[in-house]
Amino acid sequence: MATVNIRDEDRVLEEPEAISQFLSPFGIWYRRFEGSDTLDASATHEEILAAYEAPITELKAEGGYITADVIDIQPETPNLDAMLAKFNVEHWHDEDEVRFIVQGRGLFHIHPKDGPVFSIEVEAGDMIKVPVGTRHWFDLCQDRQIRAIRLFQDPAGWTPHYTDSGTDAQYQPLCFGPGYVPTQQVTRRF
Repeated sequence: MATVNIRDEDRVLEEPEAISQFLSPFGIWYRRFEGSDTLDASATHEEILAAYEAPITELKAEGGYITADVIDIQPETPNLDAMLAKFNVEHWHDEDEVRFIVQGRGLFHIHPKDGPVFSIEVEAGDMIKVPVGTRHWFDLCQDRQIRAIRLFQDPAGWTPHYTDSGTDAQYQPLCFGPGYVPTQQVTRRF
């Protein structure tokens, strides 16, 4: 289940209803999909898309998304740090960023125009939509693995527009879900 951390206010939200209410004014929706733990870790991208065909079809109709794929990041993914460098600096997109987490965990940092910077830690079963134009960045948690279904309005996928604001450097990625060790130092990866 997701966790929202508003560090500048020293506030953490863990209840799905409270999370949805907090995110709504920013145009972000969060949903929980129970039963997401039924897939084996060795499931192929095709098996994952087939297993979640019903919610994918529903989301496509709801948001005008025309394609879906699976992103699979593991600690042994080739050029992992270079890949993460595209995600973990503040940027925005010309379309929504929709993710349905199938396995693993990750951390969306959101920098709204009218509100505090906050992070949303997502795990298997969490669905999130970050709307077009929203400034954000993404980090993996300590285990450096995530599998997620991505939905796109443009079949070519999304293009990041980097802000070069430096805001992302002010917030270290801190995940609090399974495996969190309070005394562990987390350093930013560039």
